[in-house]
Amino acid sequence: MDMRTAATRDPDPEAVEFIRFCYRRRRVGWPELYDEMCAVAARGLFRGLVTDDLAAHGIGFSLFDTPALAALSASIVVEEQAARRPMTVVITPAAEDVPADAAPDITSIDVPVDRVIARPPVEPIRGSETSVRLVAVPAGA
Repeated sequence: MDMRTAATRDPDPEAVEFIRFCYRRRRVGWPELYDEMCAVAARGLFRGLVTDDLAAHGIGFSLFDTPALAALSASIVVEEQAARRPMTVVITPAAEDVPADAAPDITSIDVPVDRVIARPPVEPIRGSETSVRLVAVPAGA
């Protein structure tokens, strides 16, 4: 892979999936991810593809291919980390004056799903006078 052309062309989907596979096995950054990719390629753990097969998809492990592989890996790691945004769960007693069916209809709102807090109806737990309502809240909120 030439570093000058690697940034201007779309990477092979098989190469992207290989890097995602390796990152999901060990969620580490560069250069530990490079070590994992070498181990996976040497054993053929990704769809039976070994080093030579991956070279045909644009994954090279030589010294000259490393900068392009590092750049592609970094972009994929950023995507994977964004997809795994942490969530905070807050458990609070249900307010008595809020009706259980007051949850917004999230299908008709033009707000990103991670910004909408849905409050589904909650039935009280048997033997308990307090109902518990679990609401997913983005971390840092």
